[in-house]
Amino acid sequence: MTAPARATTAHTTLTERLRTRIEHTVPQGQALPDRQPAYVRSWVYVFGVLTLSAFLVVLVSGAILAVGGLTWWHTSSVGHFVNSLHLWSVEIFFATMVIHLWGKFWMAAWRGGRGLTWVTGVLLFLASIGTAFTGYLSQTNFDSEWISTQAKDGLNAVGIGAFFNVLNPGQMLLWHVVLLPFVVGLITVWHVVLVRRHGVVPPIDAVAPGETVPGDAPDLSTASQEEARP
Repeated sequence: MTAPARATTAHTTLTERLRTRIEHTVPQGQALPDRQPAYVRSWVYVFGVLTLSAFLVVLVSGAILAVGGLTWWHTSSVGHFVNSLHLWSVEIFFATMVIHLWGKFWMAAWRGGRGLTWVTGVLLFLASIGTAFTGYLSQTNFDSEWISTQAKDGLNAVGIGAFFNVLNPGQMLLWHVVLLPFVVGLITVWHVVLVRRHGVVPPIDAVAPGETVPGDAPDLSTASQEEARP
């Protein structure tokens, strides 16, 4: 006769805890939704996706540049093309991000418990500025030399130069390809998870399903049709 199986306590393993955490972070069906409210068709909702798409191009082109080496793009036509692709994807990234931020600002996107979503977007913008700055310092040309010499006095004046030396190209390169991209990527994932969790912010004048605009007569057409059915 075999002994009865011992009951296990819920969420005792790391896998169970991680699975439960993921399930509570994003509601079921909201991680990759295939349907969105009608107002998402507005152009103002496009720039968030454009920013994310440009960011992916920045990562891929930057990774190729890192494999090629610091001065690869100076001597190779392919490297020059990849460097140009990296530059213009950064330009598009910032252009769409600024439009996205201003659009959400005028929409009061922090409504409905979305305050942290708005804060992570602002933090992402600030971290991206630092990443772009170190990228300019890593060009290994006269442009990067000029930018670094002009920036060092200002950074030293506020005490940052003690650990952030813009005249050290090796340090700036590591900030640009390792530390700051990790921060930007982490905040991006956090921001996207919050958007999936709370949903896209509706327009200020949007009416929730089942509600009526004050002063408007209720729509009785549906009820009348239901009553008219045999």
